[in-house]
Amino acid sequence: MEQDKNKHGSTDNHDIASPRRRSILKAGAAAAGASALGFPAIVRAQSDKIIIGHLTPRTGFLGPMGEYAVMSINLAVEEQNKAGGLLGRQLTLISEDSVNPPTASSKAQRLLERDGAAVLIGEISSASALGIAQVAQRNKKIFMNTGCNSDELRGKSCNRFMFHIEAANSTYVKACGQQLLANGLIKGKKLYALTADYAFGHDLLRTAKVFVSANGGTIANDELVPTDATDFSPYLLKIRQTKPDLVISNLAGNQITNFIKQYSEFGLPFPMSGFGFDTVAAWGAGADNFAGTWPTTWHHDVDAPSAKAFVAAFTKKYGKPPENQAWGEYVAFRSVVQAITETKSLDTMKLIEYFEKGAEVDCLKARKGVYRAWDHQLLQEMYTLSPKPKGKAKDQWDFLQLGAAVPGPGGSLDSIAPTMQENACKFT
Repeated sequence: MEQDKNKHGSTDNHDIASPRRRSILKAGAAAAGASALGFPAIVRAQSDKIIIGHLTPRTGFLGPMGEYAVMSINLAVEEQNKAGGLLGRQLTLISEDSVNPPTASSKAQRLLERDGAAVLIGEISSASALGIAQVAQRNKKIFMNTGCNSDELRGKSCNRFMFHIEAANSTYVKACGQQLLANGLIKGKKLYALTADYAFGHDLLRTAKVFVSANGGTIANDELVPTDATDFSPYLLKIRQTKPDLVISNLAGNQITNFIKQYSEFGLPFPMSGFGFDTVAAWGAGADNFAGTWPTTWHHDVDAPSAKAFVAAFTKKYGKPPENQAWGEYVAFRSVVQAITETKSLDTMKLIEYFEKGAEVDCLKARKGVYRAWDHQLLQEMYTLSPKPKGKAKDQWDFLQLGAAVPGPGGSLDSIAPTMQENACKFT
């Protein structure tokens, strides 16, 4: 399933030296020449394919999620091309390994300015997303953020060309925090937090402290954990000595997998939970190690017709169910397809205005979502996950119990999103 990568992290069939990429560029150059000779621009546009630019980390601690992102976007583009493409034109996907923030920015610029991508989709690292968003803004193209949680991206670093399928950190905290409150694990309790030492983790810790404090609890201890850390024993020894009421993970990627495994090995008796989570991390830890209450944007057991169709198609193609990062890519792509189809246009400002006017999108959940006009956050349901009772799992991916949607059927989707007072966004 995974394509071979060149030394720059790009897939070989998308490298600048490849025949496919050369043919794309050659066609673009020929079209530009035709325009200079006086041919109508619309003729040139209709003869070209629509290029979709995709960025996600394929390596490092976020790599396991990135692989699901790549599988999902490939499936989505294949489905659309089989259905006739968009505006009568086929789609070409160029997917890149974003690697790190500087590389992500340079590849985003290349996708837009050299390859002519109509839109950018993807990313998981909040630090990389900031650079991609700035490139998108300069080029006046939409960037659909599929996996970056930092509230700052929706606040002081927001821009009108960035939309957020992924939920904000504060939304994750509120969704999981409500369940922890109901379980008596916040009010009057002392929490011990382990936090990934980069932009996402710092932002998540900040929002966690706000929620816990507002609800009568205290994060009495917090530890910043390097993103390349694999041995959690020093932290677990401190937790054993401290004896907190609740241990909170603000970790990311395969950090979560390693932490859950080692927490189980240490046999610590303190309840565990997390304010950031991806199902692939739990799958990596395994059913025998997984414990606690965790938030998620989506799970393959969500009971909605579109969710079931996506799960069936993904499982048929890849032999396993999609996880929440795969969901993010798929919803982002389907949102873009909907906007282009409804507006009959690739014009960026028309697409932005379409979303800002409150168009509902199918986000593979019981309730449809809508992109909020003032910060472009997708308002949507959230869920919690906990272990299924032993012996109830049907397969190696089926040991997570999906909780009820948050908010409930009658609740406002705005109720778990960052408020303007919490996270003001001002488009420039």
